[in-house]
Amino acid sequence: MTYLLRLLFYPCACILAALLFTACSSSKDLRRVPSPLPEITPTLGVAQIWKASVGKGNRYLFQPLAFDDVVYAAGANGVVAKFAAHSGEMLWSTKLDAELSAGVGGDGAVVAVASLNGTVHVLDAHGKLLWQAQARGEILTPPLVGQGKVFVRTTDSRIIAFDLATGAQKWVFYNRAPLLSLRTSAGMTFAGTGALLAGFADGSLAVLNLANGLAYWQTPVAYASGVTEVERLNDVTGAPTLVDYQTCAVTFQGRLSCFNVQNGQPLWERPFSSYRGIAQDKTALVASDDASVVSLYDAADGKLLWQNTKLKNRSLGTPILTGQAIVVGDYRGFVHFLSREQGALVARMETDHSAISAQPVLVKHTLIVQTRNGNLYAFRSK
Repeated sequence: MTYLLRLLFYPCACILAALLFTACSSSKDLRRVPSPLPEITPTLGVAQIWKASVGKGNRYLFQPLAFDDVVYAAGANGVVAKFAAHSGEMLWSTKLDAELSAGVGGDGAVVAVASLNGTVHVLDAHGKLLWQAQARGEILTPPLVGQGKVFVRTTDSRIIAFDLATGAQKWVFYNRAPLLSLRTSAGMTFAGTGALLAGFADGSLAVLNLANGLAYWQTPVAYASGVTEVERLNDVTGAPTLVDYQTCAVTFQGRLSCFNVQNGQPLWERPFSSYRGIAQDKTALVASDDASVVSLYDAADGKLLWQNTKLKNRSLGTPILTGQAIVVGDYRGFVHFLSREQGALVARMETDHSAISAQPVLVKHTLIVQTRNGNLYAFRSK
């Protein structure tokens, strides 16, 4: 019953209606009609430098992985590939006998992907399969690889640690799974040596001990409110960020909150609702809300610096902060570049007209996005 009640988090034209438990129909909710592409006067020169493909993502969210000067990507068809980030040259490609449901995790020496039935596949630096293990649950989030282990999370709020060398299961962290939750990719982040950060469907954020899976601390990012199960949806979405001692996370129908990573003490919070995650650097934090309004906050105190409403209801993906701009993709495959200073749209690039839901990755001066159709596009400032 719990499985049947879980929401299918699928960025299609019906996503906003689906998340509000209404069906796509001929009667449109005018509040959710995507804004037309705004007219802009480009002030930032951007050029596409290469394109590649790994196969469609289907209903899953696949995010590329950048490491040093290479990028890894995967598709639902079982293809895992490695590319040179500066040229797009395919360095190797492996076809697994599996329908993959989560993108690539890796540490530069090995990469890991996962399938909906909970199978974890780990490949070496040349694309050769090293081992497989079973997590016994649906996996929609890329594995996290490092510090001698491979970590995966299932849709029923478990995090499982496998030994990186052998694939042996080391521990399992169980978190209470609410009756109703978003079926979304909720990432994990290393918190220095010996710990990882993860948010959960009950609205909480935890720091786990990598040795045994016990929580150093766990605290609410936001509290569920409302009467119905729909109103009480409160999932932490995306991966928590970590910059110096500060970690931040956002929930659906809840809050954007930042904490001291050492003890979980709150630093600041703002009302917010997002289907996606956030991006942060030393000075700023950016997020798009469930209406695709992009907001930039001062990372130190949470002061709102600006908002951009020109992309409302375009089902924006997770943004990324670069030196010159904030970059985010939308449901029609457009890549939008916003000024960090005032939030104005300064450039726009077109891809294959399928959704860009995953966060772009930056490899030195090359920005790479992956579309729902499984195409990789690389851009660079002129």
